[in-house]
Amino acid sequence: MLLEIDDIHVHYGKIAALKGISVSVDQGEIVTLIGANGAGKTTTLKTISGLRNLSSGAVRFDGKDISRMPGHKRVLAGIGQAPEGRGIFPGMTVEENLLMGAYARKDSAAKELAEAYELFPRLAERRSQAGGTMSGGEQQMLAIGRALMAKPKVLLLDEPSMGLAPMLVQQIFSIIVEINRRGTTVLLVEQNAQQALQIAHRAYVLETGRVVKAAPAGELLDDPQVRAAYLGGASGDDLTGASDVQSVDAAGTSGTAEAADDSEEGTSR
Repeated sequence: MLLEIDDIHVHYGKIAALKGISVSVDQGEIVTLIGANGAGKTTTLKTISGLRNLSSGAVRFDGKDISRMPGHKRVLAGIGQAPEGRGIFPGMTVEENLLMGAYARKDSAAKELAEAYELFPRLAERRSQAGGTMSGGEQQMLAIGRALMAKPKVLLLDEPSMGLAPMLVQQIFSIIVEINRRGTTVLLVEQNAQQALQIAHRAYVLETGRVVKAAPAGELLDDPQVRAAYLGGASGDDLTGASDVQSVDAAGTSGTAEAADDSEEGTSR
């Protein structure tokens, strides 16, 4: 298994944001995490990339425990991330932004730069343009291209379709499939569950810091509970049924944790 997240717990102070999540991603897969705002999806990615510390549990990558490895070393090990909100450098040119993705490398990044321009012709046309003057879709392409400059074995994508027009959403998902076809494993967090499940091999459903379902993506597309909760079906109970989540929320603990994680994941969605 290329990437294993084993029973991880993450806290914001005393607030539990992740409550024992286990996820595995095999070489060559696209795996997606779906769930409502505040479910813990972004926190999971940040924990994998080393931006959030574990309270307990383990993250293993390529056969090694990286739970205490600094984030910059995880990039060198082969974990790349395009964050939620894109995080480009607005005053830098497209090419300068891309080259920032190779900052930790000591070898030439010319091959990866050429591949980024091949994958995103729009970026090649605008290589001298300031990143901050580009459209949202172009900035998303730039964020993904920058992450690929590090030659990642696994690419973490956080809400790549957020805020994009439907036509651009289709284009971004096609690009994700192509990136995977070229050999990069993908772990995708995506609010657009329908699109994510259509391109993924496997999927996990998160609710308030826990995994409540895990299955091949095609099965979840046809799952009545998943359809009701995330795919525009009729309203229904959440996937934990009558759920201990509501009773915990009533006590105030889980609701506060979800609010804290919502702040991390972006309440503007």
